[in-house]
Amino acid sequence: MNTEMLQGYMNQAIAMWISYAPKIIGALIVIFIGFKIAKMIGNMIEKVMGAKKIDPTISKFSMSLVKNLLKALVIVAAIGMLWVQTTSFVAIFGAAGLAIGMALSGTLGHFASGVMILLFKPYKVGDLIETAGHLWNVKEVQIFNTIITSLDGKKIIIPNSEAIWSSIVNYSAHGKKRVDLDIGIWYGDSIDKAREVMHKVADDNKYVLHDEWVTIAVKELGDSAVIFLFRTWATTENYWDAYFSLTEEVKKAFDATKWELNFPYPQQDVHMHNVK
Repeated sequence: MNTEMLQGYMNQAIAMWISYAPKIIGALIVIFIGFKIAKMIGNMIEKVMGAKKIDPTISKFSMSLVKNLLKALVIVAAIGMLWVQTTSFVAIFGAAGLAIGMALSGTLGHFASGVMILLFKPYKVGDLIETAGHLWNVKEVQIFNTIITSLDGKKIIIPNSEAIWSSIVNYSAHGKKRVDLDIGIWYGDSIDKAREVMHKVADDNKYVLHDEWVTIAVKELGDSAVIFLFRTWATTENYWDAYFSLTEEVKKAFDATKWELNFPYPQQDVHMHNVK
């Protein structure tokens, strides 16, 4: 390649850059500003719906949907600025529609599942749910994903289709949850006394729902203890406070009986025989 040909290619490249650079820069500016405006409009919609006391699940889903649709329109507008005919652009997408649909079938399934979550409400924002053997708090339902947080603060993103088709236990559906404790006493201790003390603990606990039935019954005669089933009810948000406080208060109440009630520990009887 001689110097004149190289110079000619360089001149053509420079001319193309001078011709297209303003369009490219303008398109990038449109995308940047458009995305900012889309985010602003989405947040505004969420605030307005929140002020009207609309379900947070619906408001966050709507915000996510509007924001993504506006971003798609901004991208189409930016491509149009590059002198790509809109009709040609639509034709290209039409011709590739089948391939795109197949490639995005999973994504479209997540979107459809998100709509089903809004319609049938197996859970909503703020609910405590159990899935995959773990307890989670629902933080947000987006158009493709559900964002949840674990009890130890981890943020987890689950595709909507996986969330809605898996087994879900919703502890917030009725606003309350049963607190189950197993309490053991020595075989020599009084069952009636233990029942009386545990009833007093349940009556005095501030997290227990006192209009719900309290169950205190002998559940099992274990190897080293008489096991009581101690059942109370608490609101979903107060469940762990009730669980931990009841456990602590039962221990303190048993200690206050001055050895009338004792917590058992594993023990064995050893019999000695004289062997002659």
